Amino acid sequence: MEQDLFSSDIRPPLAERMRPRDLEEFVGQGDLVGDGKLLRRILDKGRLESSIIFWGPPGCGKTTIAHLIAGCVRAHFVFFSAVTSGIADVRRIVAEADQRLKTHNLRTILFIDEIHRFNKAQQDAFLPHIEKGTIVLIGATTENPSFEVIAPLLSRCRVFILKRLQEEDIVEIMKSALIDSERGFGKRKISVADEDLYYLAHLAAGDARTALNAFEMVVESLDDGAEEMILTREAIEEAAQTKRIFYDKKGERHFNIISALHKSIRGSDPDAGLYWLARMLEAGEDPLYVARRLVRFASEDIGNADPRALQIAVAVVETVRFIGLPECKLALAQAVTYMALAPKSNALYSAYAKAAADTSEYGDIPVPLPPSSTVNE
Repeated sequence: MEQDLFSSDIRPPLAERMRPRDLEEFVGQGDLVGDGKLLRRILDKGRLESSIIFWGPPGCGKTTIAHLIAGCVRAHFVFFSAVTSGIADVRRIVAEADQRLKTHNLRTILFIDEIHRFNKAQQDAFLPHIEKGTIVLIGATTENPSFEVIAPLLSRCRVFILKRLQEEDIVEIMKSALIDSERGFGKRKISVADEDLYYLAHLAAGDARTALNAFEMVVESLDDGAEEMILTREAIEEAAQTKRIFYDKKGERHFNIISALHKSIRGSDPDAGLYWLARMLEAGEDPLYVARRLVRFASEDIGNADPRALQIAVAVVETVRFIGLPECKLALAQAVTYMALAPKSNALYSAYAKAAADTSEYGDIPVPLPPSSTVNE
């Protein structure tokens, strides 16, 4: 029978199939789930009483740890996506959790993926139910919860920070996929050099999901029915395309990197300035945003120590508007390196701040008459 998109026997992606089934299969995050660590103790005891939030980059294991908790705690576990669900779904799940608690004395653990996508009102809806103990919340987010989760909810949760996976971790995960006959490629004879696996891990930039998706694409594209399949560097490059750059245009990483650019220029380090500029532009940042920040920098950190800096910054704004990407990248690079090497002075910034303070302290002082002025009769 012909399969369609809704067939129940369609095989999930490799990244989903290789999701660890227990802690023995889990790779990475030893600071959280290693022997004697807090999360490991929670999993070993099979109880979770307090709400928690996992904060970390994509593909580092947030959802996987939630799955492991679901498999070992004595509670009903509900997976919930903030991308596809709303307040009505929250109310329904909470009502079911309340009935489950009253009828079977069974608590409900609610896992919310992408919790930062919930607005304030949606997050508020959880507070009374967490307070009453109707649900235990587990949230996962790639954004800093201090900025994206409301304070009352954050105060009721323990935040666990997950790090990007190391290249060795990702290689280990891919090797597991090579030998696993049930979920991976163990039934096929596949040859691949360790250095090529490390290359793919490097391109994945700490994201196991990205690595496994590219790995599966390489295998499927080369599967021509031959007895042995050889994964080449060229095939890996074609599947991976380019190294993944984790960046957000509105979140914490956006502000961290523009701050790093600012500090590099202030520290007279043109090489570092160029690096942070490239990090933003290659990840898709609006070049006009960067140009505007350079205008501010020219007056704030250089000022009259080199008035030419402001002229260059304004010229860059016009260049960005006139020719756009990708040509304007070099104009931005020129401005960044010029300002990094220019003399620095915050005298203008400090002087204006003092003048502004005087306007608040002394109020509406009248404009004095010139000394030579006379009154017309």
